[in-house]
Amino acid sequence: MDELIRITEQDSNHHDLEHKTIEELVQGIHQEDLYAIHALGGVLNQVVPLIKAVVQKLKVGGRLFYIGAGTSGRLGVLDASECPPTYGVSPDLVIGIIAGGDYALRHSIEHSEDDTAQCWKDLSQYSISKQDIVIGVAASGTTPYVVGGLSDCQKNEITTGCITCNPNAPISQVSDFPIEVIVGPEFITGSSRMKAGTIQKLVLNMISTSTMIQLGHIKGNKMVDMKLANNKLKKRALGILVNELNISQEKAQRLLNEHGSIRNVLQSFNSI
Repeated sequence: MDELIRITEQDSNHHDLEHKTIEELVQGIHQEDLYAIHALGGVLNQVVPLIKAVVQKLKVGGRLFYIGAGTSGRLGVLDASECPPTYGVSPDLVIGIIAGGDYALRHSIEHSEDDTAQCWKDLSQYSISKQDIVIGVAASGTTPYVVGGLSDCQKNEITTGCITCNPNAPISQVSDFPIEVIVGPEFITGSSRMKAGTIQKLVLNMISTSTMIQLGHIKGNKMVDMKLANNKLKKRALGILVNELNISQEKAQRLLNEHGSIRNVLQSFNSI
């Protein structure tokens, strides 16, 4: 293994922050964000194979798991929790697991990430198998909970991937499909909730969005399977039907009441 370079822990390129104006602080943070975006653009060739693996697994009945601790864990849970309302899929299709459990979503439980055996125990609660795929999310790439979890997955012949911001990190060594986005030192030294967290969220967006499109949950660019859980989404659904079928709002509402979903209405018109 090549020597690990802990770029995410290196000293910030910005100094004397307490003496800067708000304008200077905002500009500095923005510059770092732009650097991170550029870094992601350079590794899209790493993102694509992982998404292809996810799609292949889900098409034959497998599930996608995200595992992480702290900010990284919260981002995985966030992405997973948004799939059911956005795409109408089961909450059991994409599952986010955070070290320390749901309590850790709102509270810092720093020691929970240090147990290398706990992640496999958490995954086992879902009867994980070779049908599934597990993606570890860790900015440092060294989080014991995540590295241990992916290692145990590989021992059990479960496909693995990762999202990290350090090159040649331990997490990459236990990932079949590693994604390493080298975003550089944070604006505040070591605060990887910032641009590292931003990049992790962007990669998660790519994974879940591309996967759901490939699984058929989007028509054109519209969320035809979204759950109509509030007035905003119901209004959006009406707009989709009006535009797709060239009908009035009143007729769209009647059809939606009758069929219960955008997809069902469009199928009744053979438009999907």
